[in-house]
Amino acid sequence: MLYIDPKTCVDCGACVAACPVGAISKDSKLAADQLPFVEINRLFHEAHPGASRPVQAIVPSLIKLAEGDTPLRVAIVGAGPAGMYAADELLKQDGVEVVVYDRLSTPYGLVRSGVAPDHQMTKGVDKLFRHIEDLPGFHYALGVDVGESVRHADLAARYSAVVYATGASEDRPLHLPGANLPGVSSATRFVAWYNGHPSYDNVDFDLSHRRVVIIGNGNVALDAARILTTDPSELAKSDISDVALTALRQSRVEEVVLLGRRGPEHAAFTLPELVGLMARRDLQVVVASEIPPAPEWADVQLRHKLDLLRSLPTSEAAGKGGRRIVLQFWSSPTHLTGQDVVEGVNIRNSATNPTVDDGPTHLSAGLVLTSVGYRGSLVRDLPFDHDKGSVPHQSGRVDGVPGTYVVGWIKRGPRGFIGTNKSCARETVNSLLEDVTSGALNAAPAAGHLPTLLRRWHPDSLDLAAWRRIDEEEVALGLLHGRPRVKKLSRVGFSRGSEVTR
Repeated sequence: MLYIDPKTCVDCGACVAACPVGAISKDSKLAADQLPFVEINRLFHEAHPGASRPVQAIVPSLIKLAEGDTPLRVAIVGAGPAGMYAADELLKQDGVEVVVYDRLSTPYGLVRSGVAPDHQMTKGVDKLFRHIEDLPGFHYALGVDVGESVRHADLAARYSAVVYATGASEDRPLHLPGANLPGVSSATRFVAWYNGHPSYDNVDFDLSHRRVVIIGNGNVALDAARILTTDPSELAKSDISDVALTALRQSRVEEVVLLGRRGPEHAAFTLPELVGLMARRDLQVVVASEIPPAPEWADVQLRHKLDLLRSLPTSEAAGKGGRRIVLQFWSSPTHLTGQDVVEGVNIRNSATNPTVDDGPTHLSAGLVLTSVGYRGSLVRDLPFDHDKGSVPHQSGRVDGVPGTYVVGWIKRGPRGFIGTNKSCARETVNSLLEDVTSGALNAAPAAGHLPTLLRRWHPDSLDLAAWRRIDEEEVALGLLHGRPRVKKLSRVGFSRGSEVTR
């Protein structure tokens, strides 16, 4: 029997033959905190004996270019997972060249600045990205803000096609009175801060109060709560930002409350995240009130999630002392209180919870984080659907802009995991290749040696050689301090160099 660790798996579809992050192991080799998944697996097969299993990650076949097709030189805007997977698919064709742009000086997007520092195995997908970087025809132009320092028209004139993989980094707003008070921020900003995103290194979070309230209960909210309640000496072994680590060492936070508007059957966090959280022995995980039995319509996984929640102590029954995370359901925030700074959240309890009264309550807090979802940001010079927060497209082809494509969250909205971008990238790349073979895409790229052109077009950008120097220095600093890496928040001392020898 094989065990696929759902917390580490990035859903790329490669599975047993070539898992890029080592998420697959035999059940006989599981660590103690992974053993609950054996029971989950048993329950699933007990509920579905002998049933045929659908393909979990459908990866379509890749169109192959013919020898006579127009040579391709493609710009990819965004160096996160979606952009890197798109580069990988394109470079499977002979003679294709790809330039991956990013406004930051470092690549990998949310793998670097979104995955929690205590989830180092998930960050291991960067090993796959390094293999992609080593493919012939791969180039970087990092530190280039497409839409500002270079426009879409410039890229369209220089490349055969342009693929946007800009993600969905904008928070969905919380429309409540008091949401603009100092001390109210978003879990997204908090995650970027503790991960060392250079745009947030000067942001301050008030950790001087006992309680933090997080509005929302998805995996990002759980990540933020876990970091706030983890012993900083443990975080010091990770690649957490030094700025954040210093602040967390001085933190007085003892309790983080996650508010969910609906009941536990609608909780947005995944079962693996809950199992991992409950395995922690250094902090308490409690529920604000008793959890009722699972509804009749619940499937096996949901029933198991609710059973785990039912096994947790309530806030009142839990022992005192130590840091803790409180999962509070049926709680709708009505407004945030305070004058010059946030002081707490007023909550209306839902009548659908039979275990609580219907009256309003107030939670005092010195910091309130919102975690109610993402949306894409407007991409300059492209059409944009403001309701969906994404670029309108047909199978990745941007509506009304020939030779332009989208991939990842800016294409499909903030859905799926890191590896979901693999099948998404293949669909978009297939659309691009289909346009080449049909003659719909026949734009000739600018003539010349590409590294030379890039030095002329973007003299201040960082190439692959410069990124590798940053990477090597971060890892070397990490080794000195017993950490995976120590992130550099500045590009000072790093400049374009000769391309890495392949």
